[in-house]
Formats: sequence, C-alpha cells, structure tokens
Amino acid sequence: MKKYNFICLGLSIAAAICNPGPTKAQNTRFNNEYADTTKLTQILISESILETPGQVDRIAKLFIDTPYGAGTLDKYQEEALTVNLDSLDCTTFVETVLALAYTACEHRQSWQDFTYNLRRFRYRHGEIDGYASRLHYISEWILDNAARGNLREITADLPGVRYGVKSLDYMSTHRNKYPALSDDNTFAAIKNVEAGLSNHRYPYIKGSSVKNDKLANHLRNGDIICFTTAIKGLDVTHMAIITMIDGIPHLIHASRSSGKIILDPLSLSDYVRRNRNDGIRVLRLRID
Repeated sequence: MKKYNFICLGLSIAAAICNPGPTKAQNTRFNNEYADTTKLTQILISESILETPGQVDRIAKLFIDTPYGAGTLDKYQEEALTVNLDSLDCTTFVETVLALAYTACEHRQSWQDFTYNLRRFRYRHGEIDGYASRLHYISEWILDNAARGNLREITADLPGVRYGVKSLDYMSTHRNKYPALSDDNTFAAIKNVEAGLSNHRYPYIKGSSVKNDKLANHLRNGDIICFTTAIKGLDVTHMAIITMIDGIPHLIHASRSSGKIILDPLSLSDYVRRNRNDGIRVLRLRID
C-alpha cells in the first residue's frame, strides 16, 4: 500500500471518530461507544481501499478471539439496536459481520451506515417496534431478509436436500427463559409471530449427509451455515461463517465451549459429526 493510502486512512478514521454523530436519535445502544464506533470505522475504511470490499469471511476473521457473550441484546427493558463488539454470541457475530460486509459493498465508510444495515438484518422489515419486532427465530430471520434482498438461501440447490415441517413455538412454551415475556403484551406479540410460523416448511441437509466432498464445490467463502435442531418448537441452535481451507469448508463461529470466536480446526462435516447436529441450512449474502 502506498504511503498516501496510509495517510488518507488515518485522516478518514480521525474525522469519523471525532464526529460520531448522535446515537440516541438513531435508537442505538453501544456497549462502548468510542471503542465500538472506532473499530467499525477502521474496518469499513480499510475495506474501502480493497479491490473487492465486503468479503464476509475476511471480515469475520477480524473478530477471532473476541470473547463469547450470551444475552447481550436482552440486558435492558427497552428494545434498542444494541452494538457490543466486546462480546458476541453466534447470532450477533453473524449479524455484525453481515452488516459490515453489506455496508462495505455499498462503498460506505461510516458506522452510522453500519447501524442502519444492522437494523435491517436484525429486525422485521428493518424496523424496531419493541422486543417482538426482533427476528428471534432464524427461520423468520431468513424469510424476512430474503424477501428484502439481503440474503439468499441456497440450501435447496445443494445435493441431498430434503424438507422438514415444524411449528415454531419454543419461546412461548418456555416463557420463563425469556424475561421480556413476563410482560403480557410482549408475550401476546410473540405468540402472534409464532402463529405465522406454524407448520413452517424449510429445506435442510440432514446431518449424516453433510460431507465435505459433496458440498465443497457448492459452498463459497462467507456462506452462512445455520445448524438445525430436533428440539421441539425450535428451528436453529447455532450459526457460523464458512471459510475454505485447501478446498475444505471450515467454520468461523462464536463458540460457547471455547469461550470466544474461533476458526474451528474441524472441517464442516467433522464438526457436524462430532456435535451430532440434526442438519444444516446455507445462506449467502446478496450484494447484487
């Protein structure tokens, strides 16, 4: 990189973080506003000078070793767009990376553009309207984001695809696990969401059919893997990002057992076999 680019990069970051703009007006809650907005700006500006900005797996690798943290979106009574780069779970990790990649593909460099896109990925129709407006079930997250052109599900195009039918009601049938559902109005709103996911039909690749040699030619760096589950009323229990190593798909993911985001030494098929996963669904960021 030329010296001029380093100077421009430094000046751009300085200008962005010195005038971060109002966060309350955007209904955004940062865990550490200065550190988070600085990191987001650095990533976006660094991506902007690359020939192919917004590569999902490249951005995902920037978060390796970030501590695992569950429930970071549920610590407050009021629903707001929450950004916490100090700790991430599997879903917030994937959403954060996708929002960064999408923003970079738009050739935008500000953290405000990132929060706009994060909102578009995380909430139904991209709008915040209380706890129930968040896309809690990954199946609805897929449907909503695919309908708005953010993502494309490619599961049906993969060898060995089959279809399952499931009614998703885990949240309402396990109300005590979700503090926000102690409010009767919120509980009723979640029940209404679940009504729309009754007898939901979805494509998946059965766990025993997940073979590296069968899938390698169909997967790309940056594809999103959603691990389906046999748990009653629930659809997906984990998410990860694909990176290809010597032609073999591996996972970048927020690992609860490792306590951090890792590049898993196991291949995709080995991971599925070791963890006895029910199956997988595969998504791809749309940048066209």
